[in-house]
Formats: sequence, C-alpha cells, structure tokens
Amino acid sequence: MQAILYYAHDPMCSWCWGFAPVLRTLATGLPAGVVLQRLLGGLATDTGQVMGRDMQERIQATWRRIGRTLPGTEFNFEFWTRCVPRRSTWASCRAVIAARRQGAEHDERMTAAIQRAYYTQARNPSDASTLVELARELDLDAARFADDLDSAAVRAELQAEMQQCRALDIDSFPALVLAAGAAQWHIAVNYRDAAPMLERVCDLLAAD
Repeated sequence: MQAILYYAHDPMCSWCWGFAPVLRTLATGLPAGVVLQRLLGGLATDTGQVMGRDMQERIQATWRRIGRTLPGTEFNFEFWTRCVPRRSTWASCRAVIAARRQGAEHDERMTAAIQRAYYTQARNPSDASTLVELARELDLDAARFADDLDSAAVRAELQAEMQQCRALDIDSFPALVLAAGAAQWHIAVNYRDAAPMLERVCDLLAAD
C-alpha cells in the first residue's frame, strides 16, 4: 500500500537535532511504498526582540537535558555569549523552503547546515545573513536564495506547511504521522532506536 510518513520539524528545534541520527536510519529503513515527507512546523514567529533571560535559561537547560539523554549530541554553549538570541525560527524554516526551490535534495542539506551552525558553531540562524552564508557554503545560488528567503511565495508555502501540521494534529516537534488512504496514525518518536518506529509502521500498514 502506498503511504506517507510525515516528519514535522523545525530546524531550530533542539529535540529535532537530537533525533537527526535516528531519523536518517528510519528514512533509509522504510518499507517499499512508504515515502518520507518533511514538513516545517514553525516553532516561533519572526521577531527582532532579544530573547528574555528566563527563556534563554530554559533552552540552555533543554540542551543539557538532551546532552544527558542522548549522549553524543553536541551543543556549543558559546552561542549564548557570541550571538544575540531571539525566539525566532520562521526565517530558518523559510531558508529550508528557499533551498528546496533549487532542488529537493537541498531541503535536508539546508536543515542539517542550520542545525550544525546553531548547535555546534555558535552561529545564529535567526539572522538572514547567517542563512545566506549557509546557502553559499552549500554552493546554492546565494542571490536567488536571498531573494526567495523573504518572498511572499515562500512565506505562503511555510504557512501552508504549518497548516498541514495542524491538520495532522501535530502540536510538538519532532513528530511522525503515517498516512495511508483516509487513515492517519501518530508514530511515537524514539530518539535512540529506529527499529520500534519501523516495526510500528509495518504493523499498521499490514493491519490496514
């Protein structure tokens, strides 16, 4: 049976960063007839306001918790002193769409580049200048990317993906939803092992 496994995420979601290695294993292990479709969830709207101290401390605590829970997940805490943090992720989401417009393979490449920049290189993906630098480093057409980044078309595409997440009853990230025909099932995210998720996908499709 043809089916879609939706993966809803945000490039600046720290748990999505922690899940990235297992996601790659999950994607390569999906049974024939199941397609992985990535959706951008848009955690935090555009803002120029500096992130409040309480929020900064909460996010840093989350980074530490992920580091303890998922050993090997890297975080560079210099971000908090070298950058001006803002609770603003929509620009990074638009960057993924702008990159995707230059080839579908650039969706995952830009997501990974944003994650590396944010979590390991202490660079700020809330800043358009950082995102354009990443496009250049990925050998994309940086001028085209910069034009697309804040375009009405890309903004509309992000809104459409966020709406699709809501229609799938997704309210946190990362999230997995399997859709086959009229049926939809939420798949519990396992941050350590792809096997239980693959088994669940196969069981649901076999029973449907």
